Amino acid sequence: MISQTESTALAQGAEPVLIAPKKNGRARKNLTRIAMLLLVAYCWGWVVNHLITRANESHTPPGFAVGVLHGAIMPGAMLSLLAGNDVVIYADHNAGRTYKLGYTLGVNACGAFFFGLFYWRLNRLRKFYAKA
Repeated sequence: MISQTESTALAQGAEPVLIAPKKNGRARKNLTRIAMLLLVAYCWGWVVNHLITRANESHTPPGFAVGVLHGAIMPGAMLSLLAGNDVVIYADHNAGRTYKLGYTLGVNACGAFFFGLFYWRLNRLRKFYAKA
């Protein structure tokens, strides 16, 4: 349907402007998401390998801080392990209880962060569909 302004413009000799509908908007959005996911996964793998290499260069047994680091990167190391890289996610020769406490804290904190994000997004999605 043509509005009053458009009909006036057409009567005065203006050419109609056709607006093409967006094509492949959803496909482009999905491809962008996949590309971003792959980029983040690559960067995460690079950071994980770099941090683990630096942490393993020390001649002292790893303690609490390195345990937290190993625990935090453990869920993200799966991508590197699937790609064929041998990533150290647990130090066999460690400082004992402090390392294990740090490792446990790192795993739990990382899991709480990622699962928290997942459930937050899931909750937003439920609210979105509840309104519709």
